[in-house]
Amino acid sequence: MTIPECSRTLRVPAFTTAHSHAFQRALRGKAQRPGPLAQDDFWTWREAMYTLVEGLTPDSVEAIARVAYRELHASGVRTVGEFHYVHHAPNGVPYDDGNELAHRVIRAALDSGLRISLLRSIYQRGGHGRGLAKAQERFADKSLDASLRAISDLQSYYVNNPLVRIGIAPHSTRAVHPAAWKEIVAFAQGRDLPFHVHVAEQPRELDECLHETGMRPLQLLEDRGAISPRLVVVHGTHLLPEESEILGKSQGFVCMCATTERDLGDGLPNLGAMRAAGVRLCMGIDSHVVCDPFDDMRALETHERLRTGRRVAARVAHPAASLWASASTEGAKACGFDGDGPSLTVRTDAPFFALVDAGDELDALVFSGTRALDGLFA
Repeated sequence: MTIPECSRTLRVPAFTTAHSHAFQRALRGKAQRPGPLAQDDFWTWREAMYTLVEGLTPDSVEAIARVAYRELHASGVRTVGEFHYVHHAPNGVPYDDGNELAHRVIRAALDSGLRISLLRSIYQRGGHGRGLAKAQERFADKSLDASLRAISDLQSYYVNNPLVRIGIAPHSTRAVHPAAWKEIVAFAQGRDLPFHVHVAEQPRELDECLHETGMRPLQLLEDRGAISPRLVVVHGTHLLPEESEILGKSQGFVCMCATTERDLGDGLPNLGAMRAAGVRLCMGIDSHVVCDPFDDMRALETHERLRTGRRVAARVAHPAASLWASASTEGAKACGFDGDGPSLTVRTDAPFFALVDAGDELDALVFSGTRALDGLFA
């Protein structure tokens, strides 16, 4: 990512947002006022999300996804990892085509100019020792065999489409039975699938997993054989340094979703420990509360500055280049897309670059850029 002499443009890899729940775009502006309880957190926000889920139809799922994906495309994103977990009609009744909603989301992405990795979720229960809530019935298949068959069918359907990847996404240790993980892992590894899981986002998740299994979520995944270069830990907010080492040794990923994590009050991850351990970092928009890949990208650095009280937390030769790679090619690899992908052409004669010295263009773009800039992309 360099600017040729006398050139007025900079060609960079297009952004990848490796973790998206497109339907949550319809929540924008909601759940931002005090609720009836003494405090609000992830769990109270989830109730607002479940209210939305109960009213979704195939047409509205597709329409919302089109709004979300067009917004992503306009901001410079060309690849999305869609962590897809609304599968069925209300009360958990399957549609005639069990993958109806997945097909709708994929079509919305392709029509919006995006590559998509459809990360088909497995959801079995409402939590440790809890049954499914009403909204969660739309997430859960009748059996693990049904979940794996749906993923296999999606693979077969899109096998010849170079713009589509299919991955597997066991939702979390709270939503998947401990006994199911080995079969899920074997299925995924036998097909070399991207393997995405929500891990260590909330303290309650950690406490319940420890109570049920005697292990923290990442330890449970390690015990079940899930640690691999295909593993993408979504959030990882409360990973311990020794857990980052486990993940880093396998060249696994953490997908940080900074704008959503800020909105939900999740906390600040130990990015320094992740980098030191060799964990590969990528970014995701998650709930679409904010659509600005520049914000999500630089938070891989600036959130660590907030946590540590120090500047330039990533001690590499060119932090901006490293951050851009995490926000583009590394995210694409986490979604199953290898090789050269889409690129963006940045106009370095745009007003944004006024007073920026030659050689500092990428630094300026990463640490000061925003999707709202006019005339930035050629």
